[in-house]
Amino acid sequence: MEGQWYDAEAGPLVRPYAMTGGRTKPGPHGVRFDLIALVVVDPDGGDGGAAGSLGPEHRALLGLCRSETQSVAELAAEADLPVGVVRVLLGDLLEAGHVKVSRPVPPAQLPDERILREVIEGLRAL
Repeated sequence: MEGQWYDAEAGPLVRPYAMTGGRTKPGPHGVRFDLIALVVVDPDGGDGGAAGSLGPEHRALLGLCRSETQSVAELAAEADLPVGVVRVLLGDLLEAGHVKVSRPVPPAQLPDERILREVIEGLRAL
């Protein structure tokens, strides 16, 4: 039963507002976590002693990020938590220095499709 978040008849065992302490926005810095923002554990951040004082949801998210970089949407799906809750919890982890968040390259900064096709054609010609 350990790690089971839901009871089939009663619904969630821990309500989302209890996991976030009633907060709906991540951290005082006003950080916004897009669904595609990438989260990775910061090897240099957050001391090991502070990790022991984290809640079980925080530790679950850290565990998911340890193996590989994950998007906010992937973390929510893997942890079986609402995205809003995951955003608040990630804000806590970011503020404590346990994780780093990066944004994917905006589409406007990606190479033009025409250039990519020319490169592919050039490679095929070799």
